[in-house]
Amino acid sequence: MHHGVPPGGAWVPELLVAANLAVGNAPDAAALEAHGRLELRARGRDVRVSVDGEAARLLADGDTLTVPAPTRYAVRYVAVDGALAVPEVLGGRGTLGVARLGGWEGRPLRKGDALPLGPPVTSAFASDGPLDVHLQRLVAALDPTAPVRVLLGPDAARFGDDAVAMLLGSTFTVSPASDRVGQRLDGPPVPHGDEGTGTSRPMVRGALQVTLSGAPIVLGPDHPTTGGYPLIAVVIRADWGRLGARRAGAPVRFQAVSVDEAREAWHLHPAHPSEATSGPVRPILGA
Repeated sequence: MHHGVPPGGAWVPELLVAANLAVGNAPDAAALEAHGRLELRARGRDVRVSVDGEAARLLADGDTLTVPAPTRYAVRYVAVDGALAVPEVLGGRGTLGVARLGGWEGRPLRKGDALPLGPPVTSAFASDGPLDVHLQRLVAALDPTAPVRVLLGPDAARFGDDAVAMLLGSTFTVSPASDRVGQRLDGPPVPHGDEGTGTSRPMVRGALQVTLSGAPIVLGPDHPTTGGYPLIAVVIRADWGRLGARRAGAPVRFQAVSVDEAREAWHLHPAHPSEATSGPVRPILGA
């Protein structure tokens, strides 16, 4: 961030963790984030593949697998045992398209790209064991009917009680004009007295900006490192994926929580490092 580079990372961390665990990888190993239909071919060895944490399937050397476009969630995650052996850039292996860094040549994948794999993982887990329960918890965290929890502020002085009531009492929908930079929400305009004169300052993922027109935008993993729109709230860490997983047109309601509640929710979240690396999962991080 201090170099002007956003954090990046998975749009829906729960599905990345689930896919990796299903094939025996570290929870944050490099995998594929798919926004459309994807066709894969194994080359050089047999691989085990999981989509969104579904039971791993064996893809023999030379065979192909077609992954349909997302329908349940906004994106899909495809993990292979051994993970994608792409270089680490600024502490991560994900693609940061806005900066043309990371991943595979800093860009979206193209037909014919050949991605290197790490050594095969030999461990396998029973479908009815502790891992299966953990995968169920990860999917449950994305409940599309649950409210998205937020911390109010930090710009309380620029918003009145009516604006907060509008935010917490209304149902918004995810706009088609959403991407990894930010999710724009359609719905009633949130009133505020700001005229665009706010001082530019550092931003964080989950920050809920309100534009001059009153439209809320929740910043995603590729968000600008600075911004000047007033912030009425910030989505808590535990609910990043709950919001990110929702497709265009999906409803969104907000619920205010305290700082202590936000910390407790993340500590107990199944994608928290202390949870994702416990039990049957090898505690290896750093991808």
